[in-house]
Amino acid sequence: MKTSLAWLNDYLDRKIDADEAERLLTRVGFPLDGRDLVNLTSGNQDEQLDVEITSNRSDCLSHVGLAREVAAASGAGMKRPAIEIAEDASLAVSERTQVANEQPTLCPLYTARVIEGVKVGPSPKWLVDRLEAVGLRSVNNVVDVTNYVLLELGQPLHAFDMSKLTEGRIVVRRASKGEGFTAIDGSKHELRDDMLVIADAKRPIAVAGVMGGQDSEVSEGTTNVLLESAIFAPLSVRRTSRRLKLASDSSYRFERGVDPLGVERASQRAAQLIVMLAGGRLAQGVIRAGQSDPAAVQVTMRVERCNALLGTAMSAQQQAGYLDRLELSPRIDAGKIICTVPTFRLDLKREVDLVEEVGRSHGFDAIDRQERISIEARPRQSSVEARRRLSQALVAHGFHETITLSFVGKAEGQPFVPAGSSPVLVNDDLRKAEPMLRPSLLPSLLICRKANQDAGNADVRLFESAAAWHEVNGEMIEQRQLALLADAGDAQQAVRDLRGTIEDAVEQLGGQAARAGLSFEPVERETYAAAATVRLHGEAIGVMGLLADGARDVFDVKTPVVAAELLAEPMLKLYPPTRQVQALPRHPAIERDLSVLVSEDVLWREIEQAVREAQPALLESVRFIGTYRGKPIAAGQKSVSFRMVFRDPGKTLRHDEVDPQVETVVAALKDAVSAALRV
Repeated sequence: MKTSLAWLNDYLDRKIDADEAERLLTRVGFPLDGRDLVNLTSGNQDEQLDVEITSNRSDCLSHVGLAREVAAASGAGMKRPAIEIAEDASLAVSERTQVANEQPTLCPLYTARVIEGVKVGPSPKWLVDRLEAVGLRSVNNVVDVTNYVLLELGQPLHAFDMSKLTEGRIVVRRASKGEGFTAIDGSKHELRDDMLVIADAKRPIAVAGVMGGQDSEVSEGTTNVLLESAIFAPLSVRRTSRRLKLASDSSYRFERGVDPLGVERASQRAAQLIVMLAGGRLAQGVIRAGQSDPAAVQVTMRVERCNALLGTAMSAQQQAGYLDRLELSPRIDAGKIICTVPTFRLDLKREVDLVEEVGRSHGFDAIDRQERISIEARPRQSSVEARRRLSQALVAHGFHETITLSFVGKAEGQPFVPAGSSPVLVNDDLRKAEPMLRPSLLPSLLICRKANQDAGNADVRLFESAAAWHEVNGEMIEQRQLALLADAGDAQQAVRDLRGTIEDAVEQLGGQAARAGLSFEPVERETYAAAATVRLHGEAIGVMGLLADGARDVFDVKTPVVAAELLAEPMLKLYPPTRQVQALPRHPAIERDLSVLVSEDVLWREIEQAVREAQPALLESVRFIGTYRGKPIAAGQKSVSFRMVFRDPGKTLRHDEVDPQVETVVAALKDAVSAALRV
C-alpha cells in the first residue's frame, strides 16, 4: 500500500521520519517495498512509503491502521480524526431516498446518506497533496473526499449524483443475465446473473464493491449526492472483479474484509468533509439496510502457553501490556489473558493469534536464542497411523498410490455421480476443460490407467485416498473415499483378488473381528458389469466389482478392470486392531474338498451359510476355491468348489470320523440350495 509519511504523521502525537517509520513497520511485520520522494504540484514534497500488507491484515490498508501499528510499536499516542456532523432537521433522509437490499447474504449491510445543495469544484491544496502523495489524481472535491476517507480509514465509499438515479432510490440486487454496464473508467461490460449490483429503479449504477457507473457519477453539475457506505461479501467481490477484469482500491479492500463498525464511522467522516469542502445540507439520519452491529468477541490466551511457543519468560503484565497497545482490552485472570477483539481485527480468532501479536510486539529479534532444544517423543496420532497402515496393506497387495487433481471433465465425472445427487461445478472461466469437482476417485484412477496404457504398462494396480464431492438438495457433501483399480485379465480371479485385498486391509486396521464384519451383496450399478455392495458391520461403505465397458470407453481404457469405491472413514475408525491370539494346533487337520452343482443364481454366501448352519463337528474353516461353468454342466448351472478343514484339538483325527460330517454338509446343501454333489 502506498502511504504518505506526512499523512501518517497526522495521526501521531510525535512525528517520525521515514527511517524510523521503516524500522518500526518492518519490526512489527510490515516491511517496505520501497521509498520515494514525491514532488507535489503545490510545490511541497512528501515521502511515499510502499508498505507490504499481508492479506489477513485488511485493517492496515489505511493510514489510521498503519498509524495504530506505529503508535503501538513506538509508544507514541494516536490522534484520531475528529468526526462531527451537523444534520439539517428539516431534511429527513427517509423522504429523499429509499434502499431495498434484496441480497443480505452478499451485502450484509448497506447505508445511505443524502447531502443536498453541494457545489462540486476543485479540491483544496491539502487534499490534493494527500492524494497525489499516494499516486491518485484529484477529480473534484466530492469524489476526492470518498478517496481520501478510503485511504484514511480503510472503508470504501461511493457518491452518486441523485439527479441521475431513476426514482431517486437504491436497489441492491443481482444483475440480470446479459445486462450491460459502463464503468467510471469507460469500460463496457456484460454482467452475469451471479454478480451483485447497486441499481436504481431501472438499471445498474455500480458493480457492488468494485466500481461505480459512468451514468451516475458526480460531475460539475451535481447538486444532490447520495453517499454509499456498505459491506459486501469478499468472495462475491473477488469473483466479480476477476470475471470482469475490473479492479479498484475498493475491491482490493472488500476482498479482504472491512470493519463492520467502520461503515458508519466512514460515512460520517465523508459527510463531514463533503459539507466542509462542497457546502450543502446533510439530511437527518441514515438509511441502514442489513445486519446490526456485531457482538464483541473474546479470545483467551494462556500466559504459559505464550511463553512456551515464543521461548520467552514474559510476565502476564508484560504480555497484557503489548496487547493493550494494540487496543485489545486485555484482562488478566488466573494465568490467562482475556482480550476483547476490536471489530477491525478480523484476523484474531484463536489463542495462537494473540501469541503472534505478543511476539511481534516484543520483537522476534529480542527473543534469546536457545543453544539447546528439547524434543519430546510421542507416538503417532491414531488417525495418522491408521492411514499409514492402510497404505501399507494395499502396497503389500501390489497397488501403487496415486495423487491426482480434484477436477475432472463433465464427460468423465457424470457417470460416477451418486444416484439422487448432482455434481459440484466450478466457474467455467476458472477451469473450462475440467469444471467438475470429482464425485468419485475412480475417474482420476481411470485417467491414470489411460496414461499407463499409452506408456505400454500392463498389470496396473492403483489406489488413492482423497476427497470427493456431490450435491444433495443444493447442499455440498464432501466425503473422504478410498478407491482401488486393477487390471482384470481373468475377471473372476480379479474380483476375488480385489475382495481379498479389501478384507486384508480391513483386518490390518481392525483385526479379525473387523474382517468377520465384512459382507458383500450383489447390486446393480450402471457403471459396473457386475458389482457388490460392501458392508462393514451391516453399514454400506461402498461398492466393488467389474467396471462396465461403457464406463471404460469414456476414458478410452481398453483393458478390463475391476474397481472399488469405499468410504475411508468407517475403515480408518477400526484402528487399532484387536488381535485374537491362540496356541498353535498340536494335532494335524483333515481337509475335504467338495464340488457341488447349484443354480446360477445361488451365491457363495448362501453355500457358506448352509455349511456353517449344519454345524458339523470339529469344523475349523470353510474356504471358497473356485467356480466352473461349461461342459458337461448344464446351462443355468455352475459348479462351486470349496474346502473344509476339520481338526480335533485333543487328538489326531481319522478319516472315518470326518466322513459323517461331510455327509451332514452335503445333506444340508441339498435342503438349503438344492445342491447336488459333483463327482
